[in-house]
Amino acid sequence: MIDIRTATPADYDAVGTLTADVYIGGGFVSEADGYADRLRDTASRAEHADVVVAVVDDEIVGSVTIAAPESPFADVAETGELEFRMLAVAQSARGKGVGSALVRHVLDVAYERGDRAVVISTQADMVEARRIYDRSGFVAAPERDWAPVPGTELTALVRELV
Repeated sequence: MIDIRTATPADYDAVGTLTADVYIGGGFVSEADGYADRLRDTASRAEHADVVVAVVDDEIVGSVTIAAPESPFADVAETGELEFRMLAVAQSARGKGVGSALVRHVLDVAYERGDRAVVISTQADMVEARRIYDRSGFVAAPERDWAPVPGTELTALVRELV
């Protein structure tokens, strides 16, 4: 069973390590990239957004950061939308529904908040994550695509709730 809950300060190191390992190990971020430090800094994310973990058998196997539009961690969310980012699932838990459970949780939170949509930015080579987003009803919003730094192109995806 997958337990989805808010990360506690005791979880922050594990969440930061997991998130950095997934992004660096997947080739999405280099160890030398300053973004790797941001991925590890769960405490800062939790201060300005909601960090959620997926736990299986008392082990954190996934995490996601949920940001309201006014959060410094929201890059593309507009009023009435909720954004999520830094979705990470441990290699050992892949294919077991952890990523889908985290995305469903984000959709549930947005619905409970009364948001009209959920948004995410993703890279073209994040194939496994993109399958989850596609199955969850996210569609491309090319007018919102962006590049946080030269050479890193992000695709914006939107899932309407109403």
